[in-house]
Amino acid sequence: MLSDWEESSTARVIPPARPRKLAKVPFVELADGRLQGVVSSGSDIGRVYVSSIAAGDYAFACSTNNNRPCGGAHGSFCKHLTALVTESVLQYGAERVARYLRVETVDAEPNAQTVTAAMTGTRPRQTSANAAAPVFSRFLRHLAYLELTPTTTPLPEMQWFPPTREVA
Repeated sequence: MLSDWEESSTARVIPPARPRKLAKVPFVELADGRLQGVVSSGSDIGRVYVSSIAAGDYAFACSTNNNRPCGGAHGSFCKHLTALVTESVLQYGAERVARYLRVETVDAEPNAQTVTAAMTGTRPRQTSANAAAPVFSRFLRHLAYLELTPTTTPLPEMQWFPPTREVA
């Protein structure tokens, strides 16, 4: 027997580990084998950075939304990557982020600083920002949903969920 949520056309949302402010890092996700997200620029309100850290080898990339490389990511994590890790820990919890990225910390209870320190201690390599376009595209898609008027009618683009039973 399936539970009610398994028969619905909505997905369960896991609440954040702790509330977070969306001004600095409006979008963060654990997807495609990476911690990735969008980080606001500290100096230009119209600029954002798409940052990512790969699970396992911690290869990182940081560039603007129009593929200009981050000036601070020269062989080590820049402030955008550090902010991404900090906000991901608030969103998902340190244990989940560390497990996803395959970070082994010496602390029994990891936090954003210990997770970051464990990754940077391995001297990760900088990679090209080839994941920036899909990440930024998903971020823009999320923003578009915020502009919709609240309604209970189905959204056509959300109709890809397979039906589980006939509705009379």
